[in-house]
Amino acid sequence: MTRLALPRWAGTLAFKAGVFITVMCCALAALLGVLVHVSVTDQTVGQARGLALSRLRTATTQYEAGDSLVHGAGVDSADLPEPLRRLAAAGERGTMVGKHRGRPTMWAAGPADDDRVLAVAVDYSQGAGTIAGLDRAILWSSGLAIGATLLVGAFAVTRVTRRLHGTAQVARRISAGDLDARVDDPRTKDANLPQDEVAAVAAALDTMASSLQGRLLTEQRFTADVAHELRTPLTGLHAAAELLPPGRPTELVRDRVAALRTLTEDLLEISRLDTRREKVELDTERLGAVAERVVRGAEGGGEVVVVRDEWVETDRRRLERVLGNLVANAHRHGRGAVVVTVEGAVVTVRDHGDGYPEYLVRHGPQRFRTEGGATGHGLGLTIALGQAEVLGARLVFSNAEDGGAVATLTLPSAGG
Repeated sequence: MTRLALPRWAGTLAFKAGVFITVMCCALAALLGVLVHVSVTDQTVGQARGLALSRLRTATTQYEAGDSLVHGAGVDSADLPEPLRRLAAAGERGTMVGKHRGRPTMWAAGPADDDRVLAVAVDYSQGAGTIAGLDRAILWSSGLAIGATLLVGAFAVTRVTRRLHGTAQVARRISAGDLDARVDDPRTKDANLPQDEVAAVAAALDTMASSLQGRLLTEQRFTADVAHELRTPLTGLHAAAELLPPGRPTELVRDRVAALRTLTEDLLEISRLDTRREKVELDTERLGAVAERVVRGAEGGGEVVVVRDEWVETDRRRLERVLGNLVANAHRHGRGAVVVTVEGAVVTVRDHGDGYPEYLVRHGPQRFRTEGGATGHGLGLTIALGQAEVLGARLVFSNAEDGGAVATLTLPSAGG
């Protein structure tokens, strides 16, 4: 069954509020219109019915006395409505609105002698005109009331939705990394202004952003301070390890010192990326050549497939850092050959292992988190993602259908 696709504006708060206000106004106008119509109609018809019955009684007295009948009275009138005629023939009296000589008429009828029907016609044109005029007035006034209510409601709802859109825009800026973004709703700063739910949401968002910014700044300072403090003793430790006599213990010490130095440099690089103040040194590079240079320098090598080479405007050092980390991660956690494919301004790095963890595909790399007994600190992919953002590139992690992890880097081309 095919579902009807509604336009995007049909799901907005303003549209829903407009529909709700319109429906409620129409329902209220219809209810009030019916009540007024019924009340006035009952009153008008009641007056005409009473006058017709009064004249019928007078006409009956005159008919029985053999006198002339009042104006509008007659026996077996041709215009008398048939249901009223049958009622009078059965010996009952009654009234009914009908027509007489093309005009609205209130008929009153009763039995006469010899199975004849005595009827009185009272002009009902004025009453019918009053009711018709009242119905027109109800329709016009209801339309005006609905229009005015919609205008006022649209103005009020638009003000609320504008504030909500502003709050949502600030939330998106915060999620994109702009922790200085604030809603700054005037209602949250002036206690004399009426407080509403939108102001409460804005205040909560500003408070959350301030708290998050404070915690991230504390974490960034801590990371940078730790990395800087470790740098000096590690430099001395590295120099001391070089003086040790050759042997297996010396190799182990040097290997661990090198790992600590790499971790320290990674922490320093992450702290710089977290500040979002890195500046790129742009130059035009041929992407295939950069990929081949990175693979040649990588431990374990790999295969480079150039489907379509392209010139890109980028920072070569940062690009090599991104591709180098992706290739190193593929060698560390994957199996089989590592294949780097260049197609235009897009580079893919694929291995043939078990693929990326589900959390990484959904949410991106997280520092110091690895799964499945994998070694490492989770910083390589974090740095690759951060450097890609500095380059204005897009880095996406996925898993191939036939197995293996796939990292796709999309760079801005030199032509656009």
